Amino acid sequence: MTYSLEVAGLKRELPICKVTDDLYIGAFICFGDAELTVACARELLKLVPADSYDYMFTAEAKSIPLIHEMARQSGAKKYFLARKSSKVYMKDSICVEDQSITTAGLQRLYLGRDDAALLHGKRILLMDDVISTGGSLKAMEALVEKAGGIVTGRIAVLAEGAAAKRTDIKFLEKLPVFNADGTIKE
Repeated sequence: MTYSLEVAGLKRELPICKVTDDLYIGAFICFGDAELTVACARELLKLVPADSYDYMFTAEAKSIPLIHEMARQSGAKKYFLARKSSKVYMKDSICVEDQSITTAGLQRLYLGRDDAALLHGKRILLMDDVISTGGSLKAMEALVEKAGGIVTGRIAVLAEGAAAKRTDIKFLEKLPVFNADGTIKE
């Protein structure tokens, strides 16, 4: 089963994948799809004025190609990633916990103190590929706040399910959630 999605002027067939017995999602994956990544990055940059933020910030991993392309297109010299584990080069990292519907169990997001220092006092634009429950977004926001940054915007390619009703995010398209038979969940 697939779901036909049109986003950033492109049409893609998203495989419908089981999350729980009564919740299925359309899997939106930019990895390896350069055309989609470039188009979505271009359209995401149109959602917020360039002078409304100092840096862009996302969580690994599916949003990495998007934020990189957004930085390239906008001329940004730096962007920031929340990592899913603390790396040896991340001295004295800060951490928050996150619950995502696409990741089994609790996950942690980390930011090195050196990156945290650069975020201090800066206006930060949070971006993600898909916002669903908002757990990852909330965790990113908590990391930015721990670092002393100020979240000035939240954007995503897709708002999934109830997230499409949120007024604190901007997104390119809505993505429904599905029943086991592939019909859209009401």
